[in-house]
Amino acid sequence: MHKFTRNFITEWRRLELPFFGETVVVAVSGGADSVSLLLALNDLVKRKKLGHRIVAAHFNHRLRGAESEADDEYVRHLTTTLGIELAVGHAGDLTDGNIEQNARTARYEFLTRTAENLLAFAVVTGHTINDQAETFLINLIRGSGPDGLSGMKAIRELEGEKGRKGEEEMESAVGGDQSPSPPFSPSPLLLIRPLLNWAKRLDTEGFCHHSDVAYRYDTMNEDTAFKRVRIRKILLPLLEDFNPRIIDTLAQTAGLMANVADSPEISGAKEEKLLIKDLKLLDPIQRQSIIRTWLIGRRATARGLDMKHIDAIGRLVLSEKSGKMAELPGGSVIKSSGKLVYEEN
Repeated sequence: MHKFTRNFITEWRRLELPFFGETVVVAVSGGADSVSLLLALNDLVKRKKLGHRIVAAHFNHRLRGAESEADDEYVRHLTTTLGIELAVGHAGDLTDGNIEQNARTARYEFLTRTAENLLAFAVVTGHTINDQAETFLINLIRGSGPDGLSGMKAIRELEGEKGRKGEEEMESAVGGDQSPSPPFSPSPLLLIRPLLNWAKRLDTEGFCHHSDVAYRYDTMNEDTAFKRVRIRKILLPLLEDFNPRIIDTLAQTAGLMANVADSPEISGAKEEKLLIKDLKLLDPIQRQSIIRTWLIGRRATARGLDMKHIDAIGRLVLSEKSGKMAELPGGSVIKSSGKLVYEEN
């Protein structure tokens, strides 16, 4: 058994995930990370170390013309060669607004619906330590609090993404129709990132080479118009001059911030309304953290939420006047009767 596969099954065990009797949907773009993930799972099933039904899921964003179609054909060929079932989704127009966000939303809607229709227990993705480091920097630059700086989690519940955009058709090689209403499932659908805590891109590429399996390369990964690409191609190499292990350092820092985000003070900010008198007793850092966590709970997302919005609400707390309001993307916070109340637009 290759070291990559051994590390994978060790992490699967550490995460206390089931070993037999479930359906697992594996997100496969055709890149090294997702291909190595699929190869490792397939190897473990063949060795009878895992007893799950594995279904690959490929979402064609249709953003790169012939390259996107070639990715589609590559994944079809790979899964046929491996004898793995495949579900394929196709996007409509994703260019209206933020392309990166539209693509992510459409992809996760497809993955969620596929998993629900198959009664899968989880969607598994190939996010690595590199992805965690990049996410940490993106959120740091954006001005995120502890929740954003904690980065991605290896396991979380997967819910349908809000604001479905661009998805117009879905075909499945697993049989049956893709019904719009998911069947009943007694357990929450999970999103699992089993490579996140230990694998780097060099590891995933190396395992693909060892397995004699080619992988696709997305040329959009060279387009510095995208923030993540600028961080990967420009910022991280600069930081490596100061710390050659910057990828590990940033990922470890994200793990430390996760402990801060899960602290009782911050995780307790789940109430519908916040009492201003309690917020005034906190130091500025604590107040910012609780306000941010509370807002995310009210809005069900951290997207579009910057430090300037948190600061505006902090000024609202310290103001002696009542009835004031702080505007936010998609809503507002109103100060009334000694409490902060969030209202959607």
